[in-house]
Amino acid sequence: MLYYLFEYLEKQFEFPGATLFGYISFRSAMAIILSLLISTIFGKRIIKFLQKQQVGESIRDLGLEGQVEKAGTPTMGGIIIIMATLIPVLLFAKLENIYIILLIVTTVWMGTIGFIDDYIKKFKNDKEGLKGRFKVLGQVGLGIIVGTTLYFHPNVTLKEKLPEAQRQEILMSSPNVEATKLFQDEEKSTKTTIPFVKGNEFDYADLITWINPGLQKYAWVIFIIVAIFIITAVSNGANLTDGIDGLAAGTSAIIVLTLGIFAWVSGNIIFSDYLNIMYIPRVEEITIYIAAFVGALVGFLWYNTYPAQVFMGDTGSLTIGGIIAVIAIAVRKEWLIPVLCGIFLAENLSVVMQVSYFKYTKKKYGEGRRIFKMSPLHHHYQKSGYHESKIVTRFWIVGILLAIITIVTLKIR
Repeated sequence: MLYYLFEYLEKQFEFPGATLFGYISFRSAMAIILSLLISTIFGKRIIKFLQKQQVGESIRDLGLEGQVEKAGTPTMGGIIIIMATLIPVLLFAKLENIYIILLIVTTVWMGTIGFIDDYIKKFKNDKEGLKGRFKVLGQVGLGIIVGTTLYFHPNVTLKEKLPEAQRQEILMSSPNVEATKLFQDEEKSTKTTIPFVKGNEFDYADLITWINPGLQKYAWVIFIIVAIFIITAVSNGANLTDGIDGLAAGTSAIIVLTLGIFAWVSGNIIFSDYLNIMYIPRVEEITIYIAAFVGALVGFLWYNTYPAQVFMGDTGSLTIGGIIAVIAIAVRKEWLIPVLCGIFLAENLSVVMQVSYFKYTKKKYGEGRRIFKMSPLHHHYQKSGYHESKIVTRFWIVGILLAIITIVTLKIR
């Protein structure tokens, strides 16, 4: 909203300093500062409100060190993250941008699912919360909305580079030519980024056009299925990771910050040309949202690091996972998620492996056996005697390493 106000002031009155709001970097800086202030200052008030409402965490005795002391700690703290993200976005972002609209819808959609789940657990005394099938239905619904919008909306496009011979001809005739002249016109595309292959690009349409080129028109089905899979997997991964103080919020901040780098360079025609990566017009506006989101996560960590004063609950974890997934799909980096979100993947796989092996051995030997001392993975290390603050710090270090590897993969062809 402030963006439009200062844009008007600049055009009508040449208001001093109004031009600053035209820069992504300035608005991103303002968004992250404001989100930090909101999450740290108002976060304390929200925590006190949750305490008054007796929205305390119910702890099952799993034999983990320090577990009993966590009983009664306010949950549903994801409200802090959502509020601290949306307010700066509404103030500083271009609200007509389709990517911003999608991320706002994602935040509200997944936040609502998580809130209902937490509400049922705390106020209906149902430890299971929202039934799993309804959570999955909500994730699938969001996947359909995101996939359909990104495929059919006219403002979601790519710009391909001109053939190298044509580029050289233009540069020889005019060395100082604008970067836009070296790219083709905007076009709809189902291309995405995939590591370790020539050009780092893959077209979803290739999955069906090898059968018959006429199937190109049905590529949207593949794209929507991929969107559903990514959103479901990442949101569940974030949910499982939220098991000890500061783990989910800290890990997510690292992931989102990396995606912010991708969004900024992918939406900048000069940098995308220089780095030889996919140019996506208008996607740079996501940087505003990412800045606000990172600020909200870091501010939430003020109260969520050990010993936690508040837990994010499903209100936060499902929302975080959904946002990360949608950003990755929007910037065409969804197939870098197994590397970038390696912590989420490990947490997911540890549960799948543990449950599958237990069922298999119980059927074969009559007694269930385990691979890990406990799943998800972070509980295995707790059972092994590591203090949770040490586990969290080391997971963060691994997350930073994975983020660096993710960036490096863009240059490995």
